[in-house]
Amino acid sequence: MAKGKTARDHDGGGAVPASVWRTAFLLAFGSLMAGLDTSLVNVGLDTIGTRLDAPLSTAQWVNSGYLLALAAALPACGWLSKRIGAGRLWLWALAGFTAASGLCAVAPDIIWLVAGRVVQGAAGGLLVPAGMTILGQAAGKGRMGRVIAISSVPSILAPAFGPVLGAVLIANLSWHWLFLINLPIGLLGLLLALRHLPRGERDEAGRLDLVALGMVVIGLPLTVYALTEISGSSSGPRAWIPLVIGLVALGSFGWRSLRSEEPLMDLRLVANRRFAAASAEVFFAGASLFGGLVVMPLYFQLQLGADIVDVGLLLMAFSIGAAATFPAAGWLNDRFGGGVVAVAGLVLTVATTVAMALLPARPDLVLVEVLQVLRGIGMALAGSPGVSSALASVDQRQLPDASAQVHILSRVGGAVGSALFVVILSDGATDPAAFRETFWWLTGASLVALAAAVWLTHEQRAAAR
Repeated sequence: MAKGKTARDHDGGGAVPASVWRTAFLLAFGSLMAGLDTSLVNVGLDTIGTRLDAPLSTAQWVNSGYLLALAAALPACGWLSKRIGAGRLWLWALAGFTAASGLCAVAPDIIWLVAGRVVQGAAGGLLVPAGMTILGQAAGKGRMGRVIAISSVPSILAPAFGPVLGAVLIANLSWHWLFLINLPIGLLGLLLALRHLPRGERDEAGRLDLVALGMVVIGLPLTVYALTEISGSSSGPRAWIPLVIGLVALGSFGWRSLRSEEPLMDLRLVANRRFAAASAEVFFAGASLFGGLVVMPLYFQLQLGADIVDVGLLLMAFSIGAAATFPAAGWLNDRFGGGVVAVAGLVLTVATTVAMALLPARPDLVLVEVLQVLRGIGMALAGSPGVSSALASVDQRQLPDASAQVHILSRVGGAVGSALFVVILSDGATDPAAFRETFWWLTGASLVALAAAVWLTHEQRAAAR
C-alpha cells in the first residue's frame, strides 16, 4: 500500500520532496542570470545605443538577437539532453552563458555586442529547457505547477531588482557592468552545481540532424527580421526576400521533421490538442510579456522623462506583482488546471494594457504603478500555468522535446513582439501617440493569448471528462 501511495504522489501530487527543492535551487542560478540579464539590458537599451552610436531600431537587436539565438538553439536541446544528460547539458550551457557575458562586456561597437548576445542567447537556449526538463522529471505531473511556478520566482524577482541595479551601474560605472555582473553569479552557480546537481541519464539520441538544425538557424532570424522590416513600413526586397527564405526554411524544417523517423524535434506533439492550445497561449503571452518588458523602460525614459535610476525603481512594480503571484499561480494550476488560471490572468492583462493605452500624455505615476502591479499579476497567472499545462500534457519521455518547443514559442513570440513594438516606437518615441499605438498592439497580442487560453481550458475539461 505504501508503495502504491508513493507512485501516486510522484505522478499526482502530494508534498514536494526536499531533494526536488534542492535541485530547483541550483537551477535557479540559470534562471536568475537570464532574468537579470534581460532586465539589465532593457533598462540600458537607450544608453547602449547612445554610447555605441546606434539608432534605437538597431540597438533593439541587442535584445532581439539574444531571443532569436536562444530560440534557434532550442531544437538541439532535446537531442543533447538525451545524448549527454540534461544535468551535464545545463552545466555546459551555464558555462557558455557566463563566458559570453564577458564577451559582451568588452564589446567595442554594436556589431560586437549583438554578436556576443547571439552567443549568449545560444547558451541560454540550452540552459532554460534543460533545467525545465530536470524539474519536470523530478517533480511529476501532479506537482509540476507548484515546482515550476515557485522555481520561476528568481527569474521574476531579477527583473524587479535588475532595473534598479542596472540604473545604478550605468549612472555610476558604465553599461559594460550590465554584463560583468553575470560573472560572479555564473561562477558560483557552476561551483555548487558541479557538486550537487544530478547529471541525468544518457539515452539513445540517434543521429543529430544537422540539415534540420541549419534550417531553423536560418529560418527563425530571417523571418523575424522580415516581420520587423514590414512593420516598419518597408515593403521592398529588404523585407520580402528574407521573409520568403525564412518561411521556406521553417516549412522545410517542419516537413523534414514530420517525415523523419529520428527527427531533431518531435513536431507530432502538436497533434495533442492540449499541448497545441498551451503552446499557442505561450507564444502570444510571450509576445505580450517580453514586448512589455522592452516598451516600459522606454516609456518611463522617453515619454515621462525619468532619469535612469528612477526608471529602475518604477519598473519594480511589474516584477514585484508577478513574483508575489507566482506561488499562488502554481497552486491554482495544480488545483484547477492551467487553462482557467491563464484565462483569468489574461483578462487582467488585457484590462490593464487597455488602461495604459488610454492614459493621458502626463499621467499620474501612482496610477501607472498600480496598473503595472496588476499587469504583473496578470502575466504571472498567464505565464507558468501555460508552460506547466504544455509539459503536463505529454509523457515523461517526451519532456525534452516538449520543453524545447514551448520555450521556442515563448522566445520567438517575445522576439517578434519586442522587435515589432520597438519599431512602432522608433519613428516617434517621444510622441504620446506612438506609445498609445504600441499599447494597443500589446493589447492585441494579449487578446490572442486569451483566446488560446480559452481553447486550452476547453481541451483540459474535455480530457477530464
